[in-house]
Amino acid sequence: MAGLIVAGADGSAPGAAAVDWAADDAARTGAELLIVHGLDRQPYSSTRFPDFGQGNYLLMGAAKVLEAAEAAVRARQPSVRVRAEIVEGTPAAVLQDQARRADEVVIGNRGMGGFAGALLGSVTMQVAGQARCPVVVVRAEPPEPVGEIGIGIDDSGTCEPAIGYAFEQARLRGATLRLIHAWQLPVHAFAPEISFDLDEVRAGQREVIQSRTVGWRERYPDVNVVEDVQSAHPVEALTGVPSDLIVVGSHGRGAFGALLLGSVSRGVLHHAQCPVAVVRPPEHRDG
Repeated sequence: MAGLIVAGADGSAPGAAAVDWAADDAARTGAELLIVHGLDRQPYSSTRFPDFGQGNYLLMGAAKVLEAAEAAVRARQPSVRVRAEIVEGTPAAVLQDQARRADEVVIGNRGMGGFAGALLGSVTMQVAGQARCPVVVVRAEPPEPVGEIGIGIDDSGTCEPAIGYAFEQARLRGATLRLIHAWQLPVHAFAPEISFDLDEVRAGQREVIQSRTVGWRERYPDVNVVEDVQSAHPVEALTGVPSDLIVVGSHGRGAFGALLLGSVSRGVLHHAQCPVAVVRPPEHRDG
């Protein structure tokens, strides 16, 4: 891939895990790594906060966060080109702006300001819903590697960028790529007067995987592929198999970042234990 990977750092455990993941991916791809901290002064501009030089304290705190993150990258992946930058603005706005020139953005699933017990922070939802490039969301304690990547396949053309991203990640890692297609019978299919051949239905669903990925398999002949057709809800199918990374496309539309994710993407982000990459079709990016 080369190019540029942007990682958000805020001093939280998920943020540190995101920087680690980004460092490893930069080492795999040869990309430069930019660690960014969004410095939002607005919450401290109220008259309730006396001006005792808090601006300097904020800058000092941000600098310490980035210094620690940059040191962690250099220790973990010495060959990676890394730099750090403090950018004024809300974290979501800063990361969305950085995504305009990045090939990938990596963030923690929740930051320092999140509610206890919340699985996803508002910044994560907004960035994943609107960024122009793939967004990888990382939890504080990713599971042990299993050598497999999962990708959700459907019958829409909008999943093509996600499929391409998943094949490239599998190639770089030497991982098996599990192509997951979930389907559910409509309620009326269980009416006694309706009969159907379940094997025929399964064969038709498997054809969805094959037709969507034939070109990618030719382009990546060395990637080991497993077809996984399940009669299940897509979120259950995608999160039910141990993976190092789950890749999802997103078909959501709307004016707000969270709505732009789509129900399956949101569900996977909430329930997956491993990192999740949200890859949006170009025409749906940045609202």
